[in-house]
Order: sequence, then structure tokens, then C-alpha cells
Amino acid sequence: MNDTTYIYGKHTVEEAIKMHPHRIECVYVGPHEKEIIGLARKKNVRIESLDMRALSNFEDVNHQHVVALVEVPAPLTLEAFLHDREITAHTALVLLAEIQDPHNVGAIIRSAAAFGVSGILIPERRQSPITGTVAKVSAGMVFAVPTIAIGNINQTLGALKKHGFWIYGLAGEGRNPLPAERFDAPAVFVIGNEGEGLREKTQEHCDIVLSIPMHPQCESLNASASAAAVLYAWSAQHPQALAK
Repeated sequence: MNDTTYIYGKHTVEEAIKMHPHRIECVYVGPHEKEIIGLARKKNVRIESLDMRALSNFEDVNHQHVVALVEVPAPLTLEAFLHDREITAHTALVLLAEIQDPHNVGAIIRSAAAFGVSGILIPERRQSPITGTVAKVSAGMVFAVPTIAIGNINQTLGALKKHGFWIYGLAGEGRNPLPAERFDAPAVFVIGNEGEGLREKTQEHCDIVLSIPMHPQCESLNASASAAAVLYAWSAQHPQALAK
């Protein structure tokens, strides 16, 4: 069953109209947003005026006088995802292991889309869901990368190993420096919680725990920056993923 949420901001709503107009129930705009109004009309998307009373519901966000009510695609099951896709050495997934900040979730999804990742694995518990903030930070890419709902993280990793995936955890104490790694099998990149990182049991399910070399004056990168660095490194070895 699909759900709905509000997304906001000119660029985010524009991307949603261009990519998935059938998922937009209505676009609410101020009278001066001519480009958004024209694009919505071209795509046969319903438009309504965004009045001051409606704006009060979004006073804590940078809406730019553009808000849309959208249908969020229901996440796939892991079984359905694996059944419908050919898994090759150029396939990569990202597993969000209890990422709490929607800004991090959105930024990771944006990087995943940029670097050719095939899907985002999202646990049902202790995890920020897909929200309007996630959609805005992802610059609309939340509609471009399939999301896959999972239950137990460690059981999921075990199932993916049986399908030939190599599991990579990200941790500052990882023994495998990112620049030296060869990504020559289907890959799953596990991004841990912002404060606690990867749980010990989850690290035990990883085939490789990667670290990102950095200047000693910087103690660590946040979850989304670490994900971007690793996904870029993977993508550089798999340019085919950018041509899909």
C-alpha cells in the first residue's frame, strides 16, 4: 500500500513533476511561481494556490512557496527486488543501519542516485522513514532509486550473501582502506548510525570493514559524507552503473 507525504522546495517539486507526475496528487504554489505552474500544467498535474493558512503548516522548512502532496512508492520486499533484477558485479545496494537524521537519509539517497546504486535497504525499526525532508535533501532522487523494506538487518545480510553479494561495512576503525579495495562482486554498503556506528553483530556479518583515510586533524566524517566517498570509489570502478 502506498502512502502520501508533503514535499517542498522548487527543485524537489520540479524533479518530482518531471520524473513521476502520476504520483503527484496536487501542487500548491504561490502566484509568482510561473515555471512550476507551467510545468505542472504541461504534465497535467492538479494545481492549487498556496495561501497563508496552508503555509503555516510549513513554517519550519524552506518551502520557497512550492509544496506538493505526493504518493510515496511502497517499498519493495527483498524477494521482489531480487526476482525482478539481474544481479551482476555492477550491482550495488546501500543498507541504512539505523540512520536517525532525515537529512543524512536524503543525502545518502542523493549520492546513491548519482553513483548508480540499484536500491536502498531500509529497516522497519530504529530508522528515519521517507519524509518530505528526506525528499528535499535528496533533491527529488527519493523517487529515482528503489527502496526495499527489510526486517532484521543481520538476517538480511545473510540472505544477500546467498545471492552472491559481498558485504562492506563502513567504520573508522576498519582495517581495509578504501583506496586499496577492488569491488569485483555485487556489493552491499552498510552505513551505521550517526552516533554509534555499526553494531558489533552487524560488523561480524560484513565481509570487509572499510575505512576512509583522512588528515589527522579531522577525526571522522558524518554518515552521509562517508557514504558519498565510498559510493564514488565503487562507481569509479563500475562506470557501467552510470549508463543505466
